[in-house]
Parts: sequence; C-alpha cells; structure tokens
Amino acid sequence: MASVSVTNVRKSYGHVEVLHGVGIEIEDGEFVILVGPSGCGKSTLLRMIAGLEDISGGDIAIGGKVVNEVAPKHRDIAMVFQSYALYPHMTVEANMGFSLRLAKAPKNEIQQRVRDAARILGLENLLDRYPRNLSGGQRQRVAMGRAIVRQPQVFLFDEPLSNLDAKLRVQMRSEIKQLHQRLRTTTVYVTHDQVEAMTMADRIVVMRDGYVEQIGSPLDLYDRPDNLFVASFIGSPGMNLIRGHISTDGPVEFIAADGGRMPLPGKFDLERGAEVVYGLRPEHVTIGEGGVDAEVILIEPTGAETQIVCRIGAENVVVALRDRIAVSAGDTLSLVPDLGKLHLFDGVTGRRL
Repeated sequence: MASVSVTNVRKSYGHVEVLHGVGIEIEDGEFVILVGPSGCGKSTLLRMIAGLEDISGGDIAIGGKVVNEVAPKHRDIAMVFQSYALYPHMTVEANMGFSLRLAKAPKNEIQQRVRDAARILGLENLLDRYPRNLSGGQRQRVAMGRAIVRQPQVFLFDEPLSNLDAKLRVQMRSEIKQLHQRLRTTTVYVTHDQVEAMTMADRIVVMRDGYVEQIGSPLDLYDRPDNLFVASFIGSPGMNLIRGHISTDGPVEFIAADGGRMPLPGKFDLERGAEVVYGLRPEHVTIGEGGVDAEVILIEPTGAETQIVCRIGAENVVVALRDRIAVSAGDTLSLVPDLGKLHLFDGVTGRRL
C-alpha cells in the first residue's frame, strides 16, 4: 500500500487547459472518491495517476516517489474500468491470472493468488466459466479480481458500476466497500453518482470544470458545504436554494426575490441588504403552523419517505417527510424551516457565510 500525492497538476490539450493546478493528498489505505459532473476532469485525473495521460504540469507521487515519467506497468497500480474488458475466449481463472502470466510469475503462485481473489469475491464456483456465461455483476467481480491478484499499492476505479442496473449497483458498491475494508489498499475511485460517493468514501473530492471545489468526509460535505455548487451537488435530492437579500430595515429577515420573507437565526453576522442564498436540506423543512405558505406542485412517495415539491413564490422547494400525509397538488402547506440547520451563502461569490 502507498499514499498518493497530486501536487499542482495541470492538463492541457493544445491551448485548452482542462485541469487547473489540482492538489490532493491521499493517505496510505484511504478510500478517496473523485466526484463531479461530466466534463469536470475527474477521469482525466485518474488516468494521469495511472500513467495513461501525460501531465502538462505539476507532480504525481505514489508511495513518496514521483511517477511523472514512469510507465503505467511500473507504477504498481491496478485499474478497473467502466467496461469489463474481459477476454471472451478465456475462462474466469485465465482472465484473472493473465497479468501474472505476462509477468512470468510461477504457475503455483498464479493459481494461489487467483484462488485467494476468487474466495474474496465469491467466484470460486465460476472459475471454469467464460465471460459470456456470467451476469453483469459477476463480470465486474472478475474485473476486480484481475486487479486484486496483482496485489498493487493502489487500486484505481473508473466508474465501474455505470453499466449495472440500479439494484446491482447498490449490491456492488457494498461489496467494493467491504473489499476495501478487508484489503486496506489505497483506492481512488471516480464516479458522477454522488450517492455512490457518500456511501463508499472515506473522503470525497468534489470537482468542477477542472478545479477542486472541496475535499472532506461525506458528512462534512453534506453538513458544511463550502459553496453553492457543493451544496447543490451533494445530497439527493439536493439542497433547497432560494436567492434573495437581507432586509434593509425592521427585523433581520431573508427576503426572497419575489418578496417572500423567511426567518433568520441570530448566529449570522449579516450586512443589511446583502445578496444571499438561503439553503435548507429537504429533511430540515417540516409542515406546521406559523410557517411560510407554499403551493404543492408534486408528490413523490418513495416508500421510506415522501418527497413533496412545493413552490414558494417563484422558487421550488423540496420537503422530505418520514411520515405519510394526505396531500394533493394544488394544496397549500405551511413550511417551517429548521433554523438550526440553515445554510447561508454569499449571493455574489457563492461562498458559505
């Protein structure tokens, strides 16, 4: 196992720079997920760590050794791709042991490592099968087994669950997390799915447009997002964000763009008239007396909770309730914000206040 250090790394294609001085420190044995929308640079960064993309500037070190000019096969990493990329004419056992055969490892060592990996992944009864006889989840396990047998310092995962159905994705992300807890190998994992990131990572790196927006534990990012982008991206459904300003006279209140008023706690040091964004997670809004009137637009029962989309003036607000209530589109509800969980952001810079 080894740490991974990304220092001021840049990537350009001609005159177009796609990574702008990215810096990340990944500790030995840590499970770090790079997450962000399509085109944010997360897969490009992963491929640079793997050595599959050249570095335009900065340094990448694995185990304390700078690997900018080191070939991928000499970086002691193993990568699992979105595509399983299994050899169709080889059995599961042959696929898993192929890299060791290329390295001319002893036959008994190859067999032992493949058997050990198969036991960890529950593939012991499938070693004689061919990829065409496997399910999607089983093929992904074989791809992971092929990486495990190499016993690398670092595992790299590039959106490995994207081709699986929803139920299998949940199962596989649990298996990958358990695998990491067992092996404790440093892991860098790329996904656009923030639910995967929240449930699997020790730390999350949120990226946008080639920049790192925030790095922290899943709950740190959820509870204290640094800016509007992180607040809206982390969480499903995302944080409710209402634009407006601080009242210029009378009680210190938030005034939405349409003139609606929302209460503010005294913990904020606010400038009168300042442009701000009022943020609340859906589970931090309840229905009760003395709240803000909102029109029900849509009801989405999920079983465990009911998500109600309401409109306050020109803004949509999602309320997540554990209790089931009888409500229909067009009804008016009184929404009560939990002011202890309120987030305020600067309306100009988007930074957390």
